[in-house]
Amino acid sequence: MGENLARKILKEHLVEGELVPGREIAIRIDQTLLQDATGTMAMLEFMATGIPRVKVGLAAQYVDHNLLQTDNKNADDHVFLATAAQKFGVHLSKPGNGVSHQVHLERFGVPGTTLLGADSHTPTAAGLGQLAIGAGGLDVALAMAGYPFHLTCPKIWGVKLTGQLQPWVSGKDVILEMLRRHTVKGGVGKIIEYYGPGIATLSATDRATIGNMGAELGATTTVFPSDDNTRAFLEAQGRGDVWRELSADADASYDEYDEIDLSQVVPLIACPSSPDNVVPVSEIEGLKVDQVIVGSSVNSSFRDLMTVCRILEGRRIAPGLAFHINPGSRQVLENVVAHGGFMMLLLAGGQVHQPGCLGCIGMGQAPGTNQVSLRTFPRNFPGRSGTKEDRVYLCSPETAAAAGVFGVVTDPRKLSELLPWPDVKNPDRYLVDDAGIQAPPEDGGPVEIVTGPNIVPFPEFPALPDQLDVEVIIKVGDNVSTDTIMPAGNKVLPFRSNIPAISKFVFEQADPEFAIRAAEKGDGAVVGGENYGQGSSREHAALAPRYLGIRVKIAKSFARIHRSNLINFGILPLVFKDPADYDRIKQGDRITIPRLRELTESGATEIPIRVDGAEIVTLLNASQRERRELVAGGLLNTVKEENHG
Repeated sequence: MGENLARKILKEHLVEGELVPGREIAIRIDQTLLQDATGTMAMLEFMATGIPRVKVGLAAQYVDHNLLQTDNKNADDHVFLATAAQKFGVHLSKPGNGVSHQVHLERFGVPGTTLLGADSHTPTAAGLGQLAIGAGGLDVALAMAGYPFHLTCPKIWGVKLTGQLQPWVSGKDVILEMLRRHTVKGGVGKIIEYYGPGIATLSATDRATIGNMGAELGATTTVFPSDDNTRAFLEAQGRGDVWRELSADADASYDEYDEIDLSQVVPLIACPSSPDNVVPVSEIEGLKVDQVIVGSSVNSSFRDLMTVCRILEGRRIAPGLAFHINPGSRQVLENVVAHGGFMMLLLAGGQVHQPGCLGCIGMGQAPGTNQVSLRTFPRNFPGRSGTKEDRVYLCSPETAAAAGVFGVVTDPRKLSELLPWPDVKNPDRYLVDDAGIQAPPEDGGPVEIVTGPNIVPFPEFPALPDQLDVEVIIKVGDNVSTDTIMPAGNKVLPFRSNIPAISKFVFEQADPEFAIRAAEKGDGAVVGGENYGQGSSREHAALAPRYLGIRVKIAKSFARIHRSNLINFGILPLVFKDPADYDRIKQGDRITIPRLRELTESGATEIPIRVDGAEIVTLLNASQRERRELVAGGLLNTVKEENHG
């Protein structure tokens, strides 16, 4: 029996463990990615290791999230990141150069290599056949320092693609079909590997879109073969020399299977407020639309934007509708301009913004009260847009453009009554402009890191106590996202390098008094339902609660990255042995966990807890390495102990 592609890449990079699903492994990391919402803290964490220079083949730092400079904070952090990048040997993508995922795909990604990024949408690099995994900032900082990345060996989920997409249907509809079938929990513990004859019909940027939103399925990552389409994209970027052919063996097997006939995929849309609340566009046709945004971290490539340009050419945006374009990179914008698309957008009444995440992370572009916003973004979690009780729908560029033309949700196939299908292809040769990328000097020793007043040293956390006696500070339900735990947006994200300040916003949407209550109580606990911590990789959703004294989180299940982040900062992630016990705990209850340190060190899986006198059994499914980190009070404490004895 032959091997699938994911196992081939994992085997090539395996440094610890066996490739058996469910067991812990460690892999060598070739490239790392930071963005500015996670990078300031990750850079501080890297500095805390005392290592003078990064030890990966390529490290990149992007400034793409916190682009609004409403005061000194973001500007100061940008200078900090720029000087730290120079000192430690990191490539810097400057503000306005583009979104990390699009720029990395264009300028740095290499087929068959591993990429670890402090952003959950790092798997966008699947478009190049790169095994790219999202992780917390501390995990990426340690990869930069030369440490391997530890993870639970995932199952490999083979999804066979046959047929070819019909006109007005695109890669976004493929990943929405996956979410419709499998929900936001369907990919947990799995790598999704696409294979089959339909692959050849998808461009590198189509594949990047599908890989990007594999994160919404909860998948560890997504991978596509590296084939002639991959080579065409790299050659168009002037990087054809890094291409190599990669694919699964003809007789490869997978742990799980699915199959999609691309010719049967229809235009789809994710309704508020979850990426898996997916229905055919035709089911909600006629809904009035107030705002459309195309671009940001996904569907921001040349093909996506130029398709919108061609649809809007010679037309005007519908009255009463705001139509925004967020290019994925400066390169995308320059190429759209070169092909005449920019003028098409302007004459249609579109608003073109600088390349960056912007509204996707709640950094501007918030919709009005009760307004319907169609976005090509990857997420529509409640309030993520910056507007409470928002009505955000996720769709393809074609569906977004159709709404721009008609003013209501419209199946884009109806555009065929007005114009021929644009069938936009990526250029044979892109205009390449790397002026927005700053390469590091060979010797960063003389570089002085500039630290602004908003950058506060990384907090120190104590080791795990012998026992815990804590109050449940908050109880929440299923599918709570990191946006709910630690909001983003222009009010909160500027404090990303100031843990005492950003901690005041923990659970602000769900419970505005949480931070005050947690700080008053000292040590505390959080109780959650299924898939707790889904969504963004931002480690602040673990770090800030830990700063407030949260020592344990008990849930029915945890999302992968958030669980790792909890362990990284010494928060115990316990799972109910009997999910029904979730109902036996309420906010304000006192929880006692006797012999906690002893049980954690000994490798015990069952951790009994007492809730107001009654016993409930919880599970600690953790490796010995993770247990050492929990006992030490966090991963950074463990690293310091190893380095300094």
